[in-house]
Amino acid sequence: MAVNPNSHVPIYQQIIEHICSLVVAGVYRPSDPLPSIRAMAQELVVNPNTIQRSYQELERIGLIHTRKGLGVFVADNGVSPAQGQVEAAIYDRFADGITIGQQTKMSGSKIQAVFRKALTDQRRPGKSAIKSNSKNSPSTGKGGRT
Repeated sequence: MAVNPNSHVPIYQQIIEHICSLVVAGVYRPSDPLPSIRAMAQELVVNPNTIQRSYQELERIGLIHTRKGLGVFVADNGVSPAQGQVEAAIYDRFADGITIGQQTKMSGSKIQAVFRKALTDQRRPGKSAIKSNSKNSPSTGKGGRT
């Protein structure tokens, strides 16, 4: 996983969205451990407080839970909140695109055509919304203490 410091989406939110995507895709399953705060911070080259903030938000929405001294794990019912977060992120990006289209006086049908093209382009082989597939990297790997 890579964070985009130039994105309008805060880094902690990018991390939340990535973890949610991995849970929805089945890379992480209920009871699976997440990377430690330190390991994820080192991999992403971000402050550990940023990872902590992401994990706190994921715990608040019920996607993960912390086991004192053991680490952070996907909650047994973590897929549902993850799906909600993924859908909210998609909605927000679509809304941003619609706003840009409307500001440039683009018609509704033209905006829809642009979204259909983007969807078609993303379905091509080699294109994936989830960039990291390695189960051994800290962003998708197993376990560790926080």
